[in-house]
Amino acid sequence: MSGASAVARRAFLDARIRTIAFGVLFLVAGVTQATAYREGYPKLEDRIAFARSVGANDAARLLYGTPHDLLTTGGYVAWRVGGSMAVLAALFGLLAAVRATRAEEDSGRADLVLSGTVGRRRAFLAQLVAIGLGGAMLWLALLLSFLAGRLPLGASAYLALAIVSVLPVFAGAGAVTSQLAPTRRTATGLATAVLVLAFALRTVAALPSAGAGWLRWTTPLGWAEELRPFADPQPLVLLLPAVAATILLVAAYALLVRRDIGHGLLPARDTAEPRLRLLGSPAGQALRAERGGLIAWVAGVGAFALLMGVLADSVTPDVISEEVQRQLEKLGTSSVVTPSGWLGFSFVFFLLAVCLFCAGQVASLRGEEADQRLETLLALPLGRNAWLTARLLLASAAATLVALAAGVLAWAGAAAKGADVSLAGMLGAGANTLPPALLFLAIGALAFAVVPRASATLTYSLVGAAFLLELFGSLLELPGWVLSLSPFHDIGLVPGEPFEPRAAAIMVALALLGAATAIVLFRRRDLVAA
Repeated sequence: MSGASAVARRAFLDARIRTIAFGVLFLVAGVTQATAYREGYPKLEDRIAFARSVGANDAARLLYGTPHDLLTTGGYVAWRVGGSMAVLAALFGLLAAVRATRAEEDSGRADLVLSGTVGRRRAFLAQLVAIGLGGAMLWLALLLSFLAGRLPLGASAYLALAIVSVLPVFAGAGAVTSQLAPTRRTATGLATAVLVLAFALRTVAALPSAGAGWLRWTTPLGWAEELRPFADPQPLVLLLPAVAATILLVAAYALLVRRDIGHGLLPARDTAEPRLRLLGSPAGQALRAERGGLIAWVAGVGAFALLMGVLADSVTPDVISEEVQRQLEKLGTSSVVTPSGWLGFSFVFFLLAVCLFCAGQVASLRGEEADQRLETLLALPLGRNAWLTARLLLASAAATLVALAAGVLAWAGAAAKGADVSLAGMLGAGANTLPPALLFLAIGALAFAVVPRASATLTYSLVGAAFLLELFGSLLELPGWVLSLSPFHDIGLVPGEPFEPRAAAIMVALALLGAATAIVLFRRRDLVAA
């Protein structure tokens, strides 16, 4: 195997978890949306009413962009899946580029690679090959999803291509910021700012009241819309992302060969006044280390909650047909065409988000041990029990903050549109997500205490499996005892449905028992590095 091939192989395998996670999401998105539309709006008159209602809904356009054809299944999927998955494809591209370039330099591996027979040009091209393979996997996942949704092969392939067309552009943006920034964090922040700007431009262009539709041509997300799958396709628009990606990648390479490895073109802050806040205790230090991620979670979940609140008063029988309502009622929600019912249904996804946040806290525990920072802490007058207890309490408090932020901002969005939803009810909806989230946190802590290397993967897998079991098991009407295996099943969808105190109490009790057991077991094992 040549040196460049080894670099490409390693870069591709390093990103396998992210690629699999995005691929699964893409694989599920197309088939579920195609099936839901086809079954929910079987008649032309239903589709016309839906198109008139949703097509004029500014809140829906904010999230998914401009619809071009809402009267066909393919046109609906192109808008609903294309509008959201294109943003995720862009995110995948920039994260992959920063990981393959700047992160390799930060870790020191780039120095080792370049000290051998692989030069900068070959290493850079190998990294692009790895990113391209990841993009091809996402394209294939989308294609299979659309085919499973019974969409035609050619049009499905074109729609999948339109969605992933943004990926190389934002990979180029990530590659450029990796040359400019001195650290991975700064490079990711700059590239994310580019994505936010691109999304903002698409959002403004999608609003008829803004009268700025021309802005769609200034953003790669708008170019993906203008490819118009299933609605008068315009394949020549593919030239725009191709040219933009080429320019950005050539610029990134030109910057790469003009700087030293391990440094960025922007000045680094080599000296700064000491900032000692939150360093007085291990828990404070952990909060300081995790606050950036916590802020990002609160902002992301809060923004989506605000949008769901804005939509709460716009969901009418014209938007959601009776068949779709019947299917959604299988998930345990009341009528979704009322503000409280819609928000109760929406909090299914916030429940998933808070559980995933807790899984991320388990990954953080493992990261601290794998990087041997925990070994340094335990060399101080600090016991294992105190450290793990403090970290679990911190994770619980952070999850509470994310959950309540979702409740408050969902209420704010609903109140801004005059929907009849109380703040107390939405705070209850946020708090309602905590019992299963704390249970998964405790399960993750147990895994951390027993099988530390597999703890993060195991926790994420359990959360995903439980959610999919509840989602598809309810729709397929599986037996109750099978559905009860998922903690998601026993949660009342507040505020649309009443709170389930018995189930919540059982989950909290199990969480406390699991956390206590994890603390005892952790004390009895050796530390395990990466």
